[in-house]
Amino acid sequence: MLKSRYLARLPMLLVLLLLTGALYGGLARIGWGLPVIQRQLAGLHGVLMIAGVFGTVISVERAVALRTNSRSPLASAGFLPPLFSAVGAALLLLDGAADAGKVLLILSGLGLLIVYGVVIYRQPTVFTLVMAAGGYMLLMGNALWAVGNPVHRMVYWWIGFLVLTIVGERLELVRVMRPSRLRQPAFYAAVTVFIVGIALTTYASLDVGVRVMGVGEIALAAWLLRYDIARFTIRQRGLSRFIAACLLMGYVWLGAGGVLSVIYGGEVAGVYYDAVLHTVLLGFVFSMIFGHAPIIIPAVLKLPVPFNPRFYAHLALLHGALVLRVFGDLLLDAQTRQWGGLLNGAAIVLFLLNIAWAVRRAPRHAPEARAAVRGMARLDTESGA
Repeated sequence: MLKSRYLARLPMLLVLLLLTGALYGGLARIGWGLPVIQRQLAGLHGVLMIAGVFGTVISVERAVALRTNSRSPLASAGFLPPLFSAVGAALLLLDGAADAGKVLLILSGLGLLIVYGVVIYRQPTVFTLVMAAGGYMLLMGNALWAVGNPVHRMVYWWIGFLVLTIVGERLELVRVMRPSRLRQPAFYAAVTVFIVGIALTTYASLDVGVRVMGVGEIALAAWLLRYDIARFTIRQRGLSRFIAACLLMGYVWLGAGGVLSVIYGGEVAGVYYDAVLHTVLLGFVFSMIFGHAPIIIPAVLKLPVPFNPRFYAHLALLHGALVLRVFGDLLLDAQTRQWGGLLNGAAIVLFLLNIAWAVRRAPRHAPEARAAVRGMARLDTESGA
């Protein structure tokens, strides 16, 4: 039987291809005059990044957690959803294969939802239900896009997938803190408003739905800033402080995205639409990825990623560039917006280079390094499944 690391590495290799295509398409979309290497690449930017890259990474993490905590041979089937999402997104880039790619993306969302169903059966908790709701939103987003809905009308389902997945994971860690009388009711209210807003974008009014969703984002950001353990771990050193910095900055961007959603509502294109989406997708989601990568990569791929202070470089570049981009959007300054977008892409590339450098320099075969990998893998899988 193949080990989890080998089942996980094939889709993760495709993720690098998809991420490259998504970044290239994003730069073309924001106005940089790049050579055309694929006619639809700019239009596929969001699909490749969310359904392809994020869908695959999160599905791989769930599959590893399921496989680690189950002795059943059927647990390996959990690796089908990330394979479907990675291959499906890649097929979108090939002429004549787009329809097959769309079918695979729908199957990937359905498969992830089934994985969450197994998790809920074993561990019926609020945080697993919230993450499962995120899996349902991935399925809905993929299906709505596959049947011809424009991205601007269904992208909020994809945002819901990412936000609920992250919030669910953070909710589980909040359990270690001292209980508060308002903590659970406030969380339920915030999640409910957020989900209702997303549903309204499809089944009622796009404009009203985006504004209601924005209220939910503000409420979730406030809840996370108030109750997440990051506000305590920021006082520590090393990796703990770095993760906390990533989380807290991400929560601020989630709240900012909510404010912009309330102000501008259901924009279908243009600079305000760009600001509404990327405050969340870059400022919140990528900040979470930057913070959790030193834990998730050892847990999923069994590659040690020792913390190094240079990690703050890609974090600072990401947020500084996003400030530049959002100012360019709001001030209608196309050049500032373009440079902000380019530097956002550079931050992601720098992140990959810093992670690769850390993996290469890690004493992989030292006993303490192996123990650290096992410990981080155990921590992640216990919290994830």
